[in-house]
Amino acid sequence: MGIFNKQEKSAAQTVIEEVLAVKKNERALIIANPETTVIAQDLFTALLEVNAKPVLVFQTKKSSLDNAEDAVIGALQTEPDVVLSISECKLGKDAAAVAKPYQSNDGTSYDHIFDYLLEGKKTIRAVWTPGLTQDIFERTVKIDYKLLAERCKKICERYVNAVSVHVTSPNGTDVKVPVAGRKALVDNGDFTQPGSGGNVPAGEVFISPVVGNGNTLVSDAVKKVSSVKDAISGALKVKGQQESSVLSDDTASDASPCGTQGTIVFDGSMTFSDGDALLKTPITVTVNAGFVSDIAGGEEAKRLLRDIIAAEKESLALEATGKLPSGQGAVYARNARNIGELGIGLNPSANVTGNMLEDEKAFRTCHFAIGANYDNDAPSLIHFDGIVRNPTIEIEYADGSLFTLLKDGELQLD
Repeated sequence: MGIFNKQEKSAAQTVIEEVLAVKKNERALIIANPETTVIAQDLFTALLEVNAKPVLVFQTKKSSLDNAEDAVIGALQTEPDVVLSISECKLGKDAAAVAKPYQSNDGTSYDHIFDYLLEGKKTIRAVWTPGLTQDIFERTVKIDYKLLAERCKKICERYVNAVSVHVTSPNGTDVKVPVAGRKALVDNGDFTQPGSGGNVPAGEVFISPVVGNGNTLVSDAVKKVSSVKDAISGALKVKGQQESSVLSDDTASDASPCGTQGTIVFDGSMTFSDGDALLKTPITVTVNAGFVSDIAGGEEAKRLLRDIIAAEKESLALEATGKLPSGQGAVYARNARNIGELGIGLNPSANVTGNMLEDEKAFRTCHFAIGANYDNDAPSLIHFDGIVRNPTIEIEYADGSLFTLLKDGELQLD
């Protein structure tokens, strides 16, 4: 083909050749659902074009509380060079690793073989795409990755020596997030080295807030009853409405509160246990000492509360049946209310559409997650992202100085 007839790379070719830089004879595992067949097949073809050795495995759609199929876990245990999780919703949990976590050389525990290979052993590189559609794939993948990487680098540099981040928004968000000792992570679309990975579409910088000391009496609530199973029928009042929960009403710690503190108003979209949705009514979440203490709003707020409570109950049920180690049920239940992430969207082609894979990458947004974090010190069965539109984000440093990173949603890097 002559140089004047050279065709633009497809989205699939961009992922394989640029984002992952797959080489000849590398083993690549694609995990897909029937709903993502077309994208998975396009990626399979793109892998063949670079003379890689692809394997394509299908499983049914999985929610955030479902287990991955044994065959999928088995395929991951072969430790391929590259993994592409092209899921309609989630990859699915690793039941065996939840019951008996993997341990890395530095002592970190991992409750999924995928995370262990990526972050612990650092033997694979990967992309994961929960909720990816053909439209999102075509619109958001073919971007300027050099510019994205530069922006990510500048933001990460701004987080060095930071002690806290203050986030406000026009709809009422006003929350202070402790980040001392935490390292900002990037999803910059450069997953060319073992141990690297992220979403496609790429485009965010995110950080795990310091885990707070709120919600500390979950364990005590469990101990007050005769067994873990009995604890599942506890109760918690939220905004005057009786909701079944594993927590008692006296879950605040007597110690001085530390951790994320304030109010988060989700006004874009939200992840629920069965998928993502644009919000018809904002969800107002009160955070005390790092953990959600109150949820207010319309039907979607009630839906979020129900999903959090379901994760609390499921955590204790898993321990009761031996699927979580002794004592871990209360830990997982507690962290179902943890503020596990603050992220900033940086993909110029992404919009808030009700699909979190795209939404959390959109310019002029930030997002918080309820549940597990990325520093592996707050394990949970859930990780529910929620979008905040047009935030102002101010970073505070140990010397008392401040830097405004976003002003009403606009980046302030230049």
